[in-house]
Amino acid sequence: MTQTITVIRGDGIGPEIMDATLHVLDAMNVGLSYEFADAGLVALEKHGELLPAATMDSIRKNRIALKSPLTTPVGEGFSSINVELRKRFDLYANVRPAKSFPNTKSRFPSGVDLITVRENTEGAYIGEGQTLSEDGETAMLTQKITRRGSERIVRYAFDLARKTGRKKVTVVHKANILKSTSGLFLKTAREVAQQYPDIQCNEMIVDNTCMQLVMRPEQFDIIVTTNLFGDIISDLCAGLVGGLGLAPGANIGTDAAIFEAVHGSAPDIAGKGIANPCALLLGAAQMLDHLGQPDKATKLREAIIATLEAKDSLTPDLGGEANTMAFAKAIASRATA
Repeated sequence: MTQTITVIRGDGIGPEIMDATLHVLDAMNVGLSYEFADAGLVALEKHGELLPAATMDSIRKNRIALKSPLTTPVGEGFSSINVELRKRFDLYANVRPAKSFPNTKSRFPSGVDLITVRENTEGAYIGEGQTLSEDGETAMLTQKITRRGSERIVRYAFDLARKTGRKKVTVVHKANILKSTSGLFLKTAREVAQQYPDIQCNEMIVDNTCMQLVMRPEQFDIIVTTNLFGDIISDLCAGLVGGLGLAPGANIGTDAAIFEAVHGSAPDIAGKGIANPCALLLGAAQMLDHLGQPDKATKLREAIIATLEAKDSLTPDLGGEANTMAFAKAIASRATA
């Protein structure tokens, strides 16, 4: 059977890395067909809005989207297109793996293999209730944490641990100071953890977590935390393994899921054909896992690793001289060998 997914080619380098990713998926014969939709600056120019109704309808219908980076214009529209997509489809779980890859500019060339599970719909990151006093001297915002939001993200993390054979979930919080909001998150996490006696549950304050990640990242398996903390921690983890060029992300809800590269649209190198497609390819691997094709997902990840090890077709950021599509073709040949 063929599964139709919504494909958003994005802005800047987005079309280049998307074309490379679709080339690999097609070569692997994963049974996907594509419905292309616009968002970001491309959509604004073509349709007069950042998120056209047709794009939203496509995601709603297909329930799965693969998305390249989007540019949110400064001073107009949404504060973030990505945040708006998460709100509209209630994509409550942001899943960011960080794994050591060979021949990368990583501070930890081996030993890092963790997943950050970030609550996606609540907390300070959403920016609710922002106000600025008339004299411009005082700014405030509201941070809302709910039991429902906390329960479902922590449960997602523990279910993911069981599904992937991981043994430990670290609940990251600041309940020592933020006793109401972070306190509710921690209390709820403890209640959920009791229902998973086969999974070790560890608790860690967010500032100590950042220090421990830099010193001994191998101690972590799955991290689950609130929105703003997760935003910071997941980028820190990307830095441990070579940067955002190797950082995929999944935004998962009950009725829809969007898979993406988490880096920006890099307009400075757009059109040059030198962009590294690894992050989006790894996002596509997450998508294949979600679609019930774990063998294909593993094959894709192994092909990326083999290509990095071979060093025969790498993009300039990885120390090579190949263009984006040549890199993708090298990965495709190994994924189908």
